[in-house]
Amino acid sequence: MRTHYCGELNSGHIGQTVILCGWVHRRRDHGGVIFIDLRDRDGLVQVVLDPDRAEVFKRAEQARSEYVLKIEGRVRPRPEGTINPDLPSGEIEVLGAELEILNASETPPIQLDTHVADASEEVRLRFRYLDLRRPEMQERLRTRSRVTRILRGYLDDQGFLDIETPILTKSTPEGARDYLVPSRTHPGEFFALPQSPQLFKQLLMMSGMDRYYQVARCFRDEDLRADRQPEFTQLDIEVSFMTEDALMNLMEEMIRRVFKEVLDTELPNPFPRLPYHEAMSRFGSDKPDLRVPLELIDLGDLMAGVDFKVFAGPAQDPAGRVVALRLPKGGELTRKEIDEYTKFVGIYGAKGLAYIKVNDWSAKGREGLQSPIVKNLTDAAIDGIMARTGAQDGDLIFFGADKATVVNESMGALRVRLGHDRGLLEGQWRPLWVVDFPMFEHDAANQRWAALHHPFTAPKEEQLALLETDPGACLSRAYDMVLNGSEIGGGSIRIHRDTVQRQVFKLLNISETQAEDRFGFLLKALRFGAPPHGGIAFGLDRLVMLMTGAVSIRDVMAFPKTQTAACLLTSAPSPVDEAQLKELGLRLRARADAEV
Repeated sequence: MRTHYCGELNSGHIGQTVILCGWVHRRRDHGGVIFIDLRDRDGLVQVVLDPDRAEVFKRAEQARSEYVLKIEGRVRPRPEGTINPDLPSGEIEVLGAELEILNASETPPIQLDTHVADASEEVRLRFRYLDLRRPEMQERLRTRSRVTRILRGYLDDQGFLDIETPILTKSTPEGARDYLVPSRTHPGEFFALPQSPQLFKQLLMMSGMDRYYQVARCFRDEDLRADRQPEFTQLDIEVSFMTEDALMNLMEEMIRRVFKEVLDTELPNPFPRLPYHEAMSRFGSDKPDLRVPLELIDLGDLMAGVDFKVFAGPAQDPAGRVVALRLPKGGELTRKEIDEYTKFVGIYGAKGLAYIKVNDWSAKGREGLQSPIVKNLTDAAIDGIMARTGAQDGDLIFFGADKATVVNESMGALRVRLGHDRGLLEGQWRPLWVVDFPMFEHDAANQRWAALHHPFTAPKEEQLALLETDPGACLSRAYDMVLNGSEIGGGSIRIHRDTVQRQVFKLLNISETQAEDRFGFLLKALRFGAPPHGGIAFGLDRLVMLMTGAVSIRDVMAFPKTQTAACLLTSAPSPVDEAQLKELGLRLRARADAEV
């Protein structure tokens, strides 16, 4: 139907007759001459229609926003002074000779001639097919397609096989609730949608596939937030006979290639590596944003002996932590701003936010410090704080004191918030690897061990004995790739011996009977010569979100769900009729509130 896309026209097409198809982006009537900005997937072009062709002009007068048109015309230079440097087609326009209205449109509920959405997210999701017409959204999905193509190409070049794994599978505990699918042919039994292809990709390594990847759909029935969805896409990768160092180097090069080809950005080579315990100590997070040049400074040894229970209590508690966070030039903050930050850390469980303003330490010593807590601290403690933080006149020091988990979460979040609020970010992209994770974390509520990653992660070979003697001290062969404070990929070398896997299951309070019931097929496969193997999975949605500057992964997915896991476009989930339920052997119970 067309000879060219709108956005591809330029001065090289001057004099050519072209046929274009697209939507009316804008229509303007200037003194008897009609200008239509015609839009398609590739961009915009200005079409000029004058009254010399009466029938064509009449149809142009009928056109409104989002009408679908077919236009034939001649490409000509724009008159001097009307060139639009912001458009690839800005040097030319099309003089329309023929115009056909292919379809009319009601007035759209979303303004489409702007990069900024004027409608609420609810309206955007309900009319997603309109929202996706916006140039900003089209550009994001184009970027996503390009990212996926480059990732596939890189892995193909490295000898990886693209292999699909089942969507209908067995329910196995992987950290989130499964989406269950009732089986009609096996009444009373259920499939589960995969939370990830984890076990199948391990089985592929046991099948001798050696290098596997898949752009995989995954499903998790969990509470949502900006970077989570009930169904999402990950780039899933597994290899045999490769160390973690070799695998990490391979994945680094892949991500560097994507950023170079898509954003023309050079990422560092190599990525820095940071042990888990160091990341938690310095940044309060295992996914630190290295663009923020602020760090948490431990003060526990300085505070253990002070007569100030707010600090002394956590300092003397093995599970507690006391830290300082120095904000250069933070003395400029008003009391109102400090109160806002106090409310902010409260979101993460902090009971308050102590601070010291360093007004004139260099000349007046402790008399040059402004804070309600100074009177509770000894000279030695204050001297230690100032020396350890390196605070200068005009700075502000925030303090966190509580259980280590609360301090890490609250002060780690405050560190990032201050970095953004105060314009302290250094560099655009700061990737790193976080390594040397603990194998287990202790679940105090249930008095048992839990896997920090998942139960198939291998321990360090030299620490296998710690599984028996001191599981809490055992480190895993896991690694996470972090970018600007977001984990974009995570993986590990897997357990490839049946005896070790059973030992880990036992530590996780999974009985022999439960292990056979849930993972019997994996345990059996491990007994038939399973090779050493490992892998990684990248969150494709999250990666594209970061690369496009979107604030939510919903903005880089074609048809996302809401925060309550609903599709406003199709009104899913929705009831099904009684016949379908009967076929599946299911019956709905009345809701408790309906029975009252």
